Amino acid sequence: MPLAARRLPTEFASLDPLEAWTRTRTSPRPERLEAGVETLPGVGPKLRAQLGKLGLRTLRDLLEYRPRDYQRAVGETRIADLFGDGEVVIAGDVLGASLRPTRRRTTVLRAAVADESGTITAVWFNQPWLADKLRPGTRVRLRGQLRRGDFAVKSFDLEGGAATADLAPIYPASEHVSVARLRDLVAQALPLARDLGDGLPAALKARSRLAQRADALLALHRPGAPEEAEEGRRRLAFDELLVLQLGLLRLGREREGASAPALPAPGELAARYRAGLPFRLTTDQERVMGEIDTDLARPVPMQRLLQGDVGSGKTVVALYALLRAVEAGRRGALMAPTETLAEQHFLTLEERCRELGVSCALLTGSATRAQRLEAERASIVVGTHALIQESVELSDLAVAVVDEQHRFGVEQRRALAARHSPHVLHMTATPIPRTLALTVYGDLQVSEITLLPASRKPIVTAWVTPERSGEAYRRLRRHLDDGRQAYVVCPLIEESETTLARAAEAEAERLRLGELRDYRVGLLHGRLRPQDRRELMGRFKAGAIDVLVATTVIEVGVDVPNATIMIVQEADRFGLAQLHQLRGRVGRGAEQSYCLLVSRGRDELTDAARERLEALVRTTDGFELAEADLELRGEGQLLGTRQAGLSELRFTRLRADRELLEGARAAAASLLDHEGPLLDEVERLFGGREVGA
Repeated sequence: MPLAARRLPTEFASLDPLEAWTRTRTSPRPERLEAGVETLPGVGPKLRAQLGKLGLRTLRDLLEYRPRDYQRAVGETRIADLFGDGEVVIAGDVLGASLRPTRRRTTVLRAAVADESGTITAVWFNQPWLADKLRPGTRVRLRGQLRRGDFAVKSFDLEGGAATADLAPIYPASEHVSVARLRDLVAQALPLARDLGDGLPAALKARSRLAQRADALLALHRPGAPEEAEEGRRRLAFDELLVLQLGLLRLGREREGASAPALPAPGELAARYRAGLPFRLTTDQERVMGEIDTDLARPVPMQRLLQGDVGSGKTVVALYALLRAVEAGRRGALMAPTETLAEQHFLTLEERCRELGVSCALLTGSATRAQRLEAERASIVVGTHALIQESVELSDLAVAVVDEQHRFGVEQRRALAARHSPHVLHMTATPIPRTLALTVYGDLQVSEITLLPASRKPIVTAWVTPERSGEAYRRLRRHLDDGRQAYVVCPLIEESETTLARAAEAEAERLRLGELRDYRVGLLHGRLRPQDRRELMGRFKAGAIDVLVATTVIEVGVDVPNATIMIVQEADRFGLAQLHQLRGRVGRGAEQSYCLLVSRGRDELTDAARERLEALVRTTDGFELAEADLELRGEGQLLGTRQAGLSELRFTRLRADRELLEGARAAAASLLDHEGPLLDEVERLFGGREVGA
């Protein structure tokens, strides 16, 4: 049934989609939705912090929190007829409830529930906030199963509560915020859905068969049928695709008329570089270099995205592009998002440049005046966002490489192009499905490197439980005794560099006194001074350190072929893409390499954490893992589009929404051609955020 025809509760009454869109311009109060989640009953500082880690900071965030799935309907049973271990639904009245802690610091909530046929004890685990809601006389509908004579509740519906036991939404949750709690919080925010307003013209909604925005949100969180949930998702996906396409079309129009130096054909320097490589280029590398040559020959600025798996040889291609600028008498620059990554790129590029007689310099935010002057004279400059500061003069810049480009803001990338108008090669070691790349980076040409060098062997990955971590360290010591090196990675416990550093320091000290007391152990984290980081990495690369204990600062850019084994502590705390990037620090030579993921057992992990680790053990293919990550986290979080400055893709399923995407792109072009109230209304719809910013 179309949402417009569905009989909704009064506060969600659907407007006729053909009504004048001006009706939605006076009633919304979007400012109410910017209130923090702490304004909801029962949300204190601790829960507020945990919700923040899920990206839920405002009531608007809760309304736009997309379920990852829905529970399928099961039959309703009388309490007296309960039998077996299958899932069923029961309905009844609460007679009384009690809450008690356990020896494991968890809680058990028990409630006596009765219907006309009998009484049973319903049990909830780790949901103490429910105790105040289960007052005698409260009508409940519970989904769960018999377990040792009690009814173990999986989902529930209270009077005016979170969701029906049928088609209850399953939200991405965490160890500290349960799905049940998320259902309750979203339900409290749902009455404010009308305050979002609806900025789409009625004719556009009718032509694209789109529901009202408020109806779509209600259908997303409280669907009467699977078809309603999908119809609601489509409307919300159209909204974010429209904003995304507006941004991309604006970027494209901004570049119209821009010019860049057309570079001559590859010359003697490029030939010497290729001839001096200690390996044979893959067919993918050859193809991408040819695409870059074609771009550089044109007077229009190159805007190409190069994505490839960990260790696929993107840096080799990037240096080729930079040398093309140098041999034409111009300059090249490589910009990285962090000082650590910039330093690693510099160590790699400077050695090759020195062999070719090309000057190469490093420029970061901590650079001295002398280092800045040296960078301004060098033919190739490697640096952080310091490269785009007003005080830095990069004259004759012809080619710029932006690494891990999704970690830069749009304004930072614009600043580099606006001041110098160079050819730009964007790189990412976090591959994404091609359809997604073409959508989000629709203003860029997309190149892919999917083949690894022939000498590389797939990294053997194993999931190790804590009680078997001793075996992991015994294997690591065997590698060290064979003359190899190793990494031990500490987990992201809190989003604090200070906490990270202390965790790494404690682990390094434990290993020096314990499992690795006979070996040279180094410690790398983000609180070290840049000079100390460079000195430490230089020693590790030279073989003066056997084991590097590190935080995620080694996620990208570190290249030590002699390192053949990595142990990741508490691996379930990392994201899938991050784990794959960390694993890519080994396996960079011809020797067989290993990655050992130390984590709690399967039964102790969330479903999402278990699926991440299983995917990593199953494959080393970054593109396949990107598809898995896409399923687990959604397009927006996978891309980090919040950092990229683009609307976060929460609702879009690009493999299923190609037609919707085409409609959004056509609508965006029409809106840009008729800028005025309509475009203003679309921008207001998205909370005042500038379209394309």
